[in-house]
Amino acid sequence: MNQNLTALIPEIALLGAAVIGLLTGSWLPRRRQWIVAALAATACTAGLTATAVTMATDREQTVFSASFAVDTATDIGRLIVLAALLLIIGMSVETVRNHRRETEYWVLLLMSGGGTLAMIGANDLLMLFAGYLLAGLPAYALTAFAKDARGTEAALKYYLLGALLGTTMLAGTALLYGAGHATDYAGLSKALPDASYGLVAVGLVGVLAGLFFKIGAVPAHFWVPDVGDGALAPVAAYVTTLPKIGGLIAAYRLLHQALAGSDVNWPLLLAIVAAATMTLGNLAAFFQTSVKRLLAYSTVSQVGYLLMAPAVATRSELAQKSLLFYLAAYTVTNLGAFAVVTELPRARLLADYRGLARSRPGLAAVLVVCLLGLVGTPPTGVFLGKLEVFSASVDGGHTWLAALAVANTVASLFYYLRWLGPLFVTTDAAPAAAHAVLGRSAAVTAYAAAALSLALGIAGQAVLTLADGPLLP
Repeated sequence: MNQNLTALIPEIALLGAAVIGLLTGSWLPRRRQWIVAALAATACTAGLTATAVTMATDREQTVFSASFAVDTATDIGRLIVLAALLLIIGMSVETVRNHRRETEYWVLLLMSGGGTLAMIGANDLLMLFAGYLLAGLPAYALTAFAKDARGTEAALKYYLLGALLGTTMLAGTALLYGAGHATDYAGLSKALPDASYGLVAVGLVGVLAGLFFKIGAVPAHFWVPDVGDGALAPVAAYVTTLPKIGGLIAAYRLLHQALAGSDVNWPLLLAIVAAATMTLGNLAAFFQTSVKRLLAYSTVSQVGYLLMAPAVATRSELAQKSLLFYLAAYTVTNLGAFAVVTELPRARLLADYRGLARSRPGLAAVLVVCLLGLVGTPPTGVFLGKLEVFSASVDGGHTWLAALAVANTVASLFYYLRWLGPLFVTTDAAPAAAHAVLGRSAAVTAYAAAALSLALGIAGQAVLTLADGPLLP
């Protein structure tokens, strides 16, 4: 049994920093709690460095009786999650500075990030469920961090749906164990083809229900708009981004490694869920006036496009690299848009952004890049990510799904333009008071995220090459 803890430096760094930060913050005066934020950023940087070393030395391995895999998908997933955490820390600094629970904010963020990393590398159903819990429980507390009416209501809905579908996921895990007499993916891949079809089908649906909740896919998406609109802007950015990284990579690994030989038609199931998710997300976003609620429904539609890759996990060689690249591009682009929302706390409605190009041209430029990027406009990274995912879908025999995705992409331009149009209105009635900025950190984060989105689009082929590696059995 390989218990090489050096293979888990990114996970250990986040969870270790959470423990140290909690103990340290308990003794720090309120004006010094920024030290915990610095500790969190240091842990993310250490994790990024360790991941880069692992990728450079090509040390792919499994640890703890093969329950956790360190391979290409894990490494790329770590890079995305840790970079996203750095961006979220950057946009959160001004929001929680000198807050009486500032330490708790950073600790919860680190713990949830550690749970997301556990899901990414999970090679066993029990490890997957443990990661699900560790990623989810701190997120519920973060949603209610402001302790206002909307945040508390959103957290309650988030928690109740998470508890229900978490229980469903655990029941599905038990059924798959009963069918395959194993929880590790290698053992399941050998046993499930000869197991009872009904038992495997119901068990898989149960496990996928939990993952669908985590990523915000239909029909487990009801929490997304409420949490996106009710939580603090940095928290909304977090819950609409990081859980999707963990859930989608975990779903891809589970289907590719454990269900490849099963007779259950899970590719069709995922294709139908992807189609429903992208369509419903777009339709719901059309007439939203709240910017955070619009972005929340936008993330639902993006999940529909992302699910196209797991739907062809065993049918197309393009599936893995397209999923990983799209996740990276979506993450920085979505966080860039949320960073602008964080920087302008008084601009809550689309109309509040009138004249932004004149009063805050830099932030307006970031919004143009990020919102057009979410549509899939070149030269942003999402454009290349969508192109790769659509190609994988066609290659995997789901041409109809790719055609529907193209139609949804064109339709999504409508509600993004409803936001972009007011930016360039220069009438005297422009609500200049709504353009008061929170501070500098969120603005710097917005510029960095937009630059990364463009960089991924320009240097996309090199990144795609890095993401094109095998999954460990």
